[in-house]
Amino acid sequence: MDFQRIPHSAPSPLATEYMVPMRDGVQLATDVYLPDQNTAPGPVILVRLPYDKTGPYAGLPEVAEYFTGSGYTVVVQDVRGKFRSEGETLLFVNEADDGYDTIDWIIQQEWSNGTVGMWGDSYYGFTQWAAVSTRHPALRAVVPRVTGTRLGQLAEEIPGTHTREIEMGVHRTYPLTIYVDNDALLWEMDWTIQPLNDTVEKFLTAVGTRSASYDLWYPNPVPLRRFRQGSPFDAPAVPVLMTIGWWDNCAPWQWDDHRQLQQRPQWALNEYLLIEAIDHECNSHFEQPWLRDSPIPTPEERRATLPRYLDPAIEFFDIFLRGKGSPADLPRVRWQLANTEPDFRISDTWPPAGVTELALYPIDGTAARGQVPGGALATAAGAATERVSWKHDPSDPVKSPAPNPFTFLSANPDEQALGNRPDVLTFTAATATEPVDLVGPVSLRVQVRSEGPEMDVFARLLDVAPDGAAHLIARGQLTVLDSGYDSDIEIDLGHLGYRLETGHALRLTVAASDSPEHVVDWGLGGNRWAQPESAVNSQSVTLGGDGGAVLTLSVLPAG
Repeated sequence: MDFQRIPHSAPSPLATEYMVPMRDGVQLATDVYLPDQNTAPGPVILVRLPYDKTGPYAGLPEVAEYFTGSGYTVVVQDVRGKFRSEGETLLFVNEADDGYDTIDWIIQQEWSNGTVGMWGDSYYGFTQWAAVSTRHPALRAVVPRVTGTRLGQLAEEIPGTHTREIEMGVHRTYPLTIYVDNDALLWEMDWTIQPLNDTVEKFLTAVGTRSASYDLWYPNPVPLRRFRQGSPFDAPAVPVLMTIGWWDNCAPWQWDDHRQLQQRPQWALNEYLLIEAIDHECNSHFEQPWLRDSPIPTPEERRATLPRYLDPAIEFFDIFLRGKGSPADLPRVRWQLANTEPDFRISDTWPPAGVTELALYPIDGTAARGQVPGGALATAAGAATERVSWKHDPSDPVKSPAPNPFTFLSANPDEQALGNRPDVLTFTAATATEPVDLVGPVSLRVQVRSEGPEMDVFARLLDVAPDGAAHLIARGQLTVLDSGYDSDIEIDLGHLGYRLETGHALRLTVAASDSPEHVVDWGLGGNRWAQPESAVNSQSVTLGGDGGAVLTLSVLPAG
């Protein structure tokens, strides 16, 4: 089996590297970037990541250079077991204690004034929350971007609902690319061969070592505590600037964190939101991606994006690490409205004041299956109850529209053709006669049934242009664990900040697969990575009448 090993990159000439000891004697490779080589005590920005602290993917040397240009000392660390750092390569469980010990080391250095902030995306957003959970008094502000405290957590049943989240393909492949050993390993998973674990074993045999993180999750997950001292939300509140992307595939976890913060008064007072029209890799809906042919920008291309990427964090750190300006001057919520100008809009709450609900009802089920434009999204429910069924065939799943869900906007695929499949239901609303600003939460309530032991339901909301092109603006998905009878479920499609333009229309699609972004339901239940066989089963949704499906949107009136 072919794979590519990516070792650590050359040291950055701008940094001094230290091996920082943790409480158990393991040493973590840590770069220190000083502003103009100035060792005078000052606030420090800490970044802890598993993606190579000097590598081209994360571009931390350029990021650190930008922060030092504003007078901050920057500390960048390879987490335990990754690249130059010692210790066991294991996801999540060591980040809290290692974060605490690293902060403890920082405040003892001559260039530190005892004040630390943390910054970073994805896994190095998670390491911030891990450090928060330890209650270190020197940690004064955090800026977690496109992340979540449940980042990468295996799908679990949602209490009291007979549903669970659908497992992403990356859930178990991430420990097989980033968390096998110190290096990164690039390879392609074959999602068509059953059982999936057979392909994994061939890969691990070729590598010559195992992934402790994968083995803890297969065949039976062994839950290890991420936050040994309790949830970060139970720790004393620190100012937090949360960056959420409209097209980020990890956004559901961050919206869940936001809900939890708002339920705790002290955290609610310290939370600030920056909601951008970006995907997980920071491609913007308003701009061309860094590169069409490569996911990794050059240092020059990255530097061109840094003002958009880092200026909000610098503004935030200036207030909470340096005391420059007042927290009262910082907007509580800044958000972008896609399909307008990229300027941020400001509100005191999310969603903004004045938002109203719009209910749309999928109807005309016979026309909805395998036809575009298919059924309708009407402003009133159909009077008669209608059940629309289709066959879910695991050997021919609905293909994920984007080749890489983390860089969704670099492709921004036209999804029009998906509506022609017989296992995809399509419902299109009337054409907008004036612009409609969709701002706030989106959900779909629907009654479903499957003859199989479980059923995946994928709901996607699309913007349909006059030429028929259809592009994703919101989505949500759930696995239903009931079998053989009607199940009423509500699917959270996240939040929107999107202008539907005149002449465009909304479209809802409903399907039972989205592969390989999500692991296919093989039709037999059980662990999907262990299933050697598959089965076709019949599935259906109910339209019209009292129990019919309803899509609920949030609309901000003009002005």
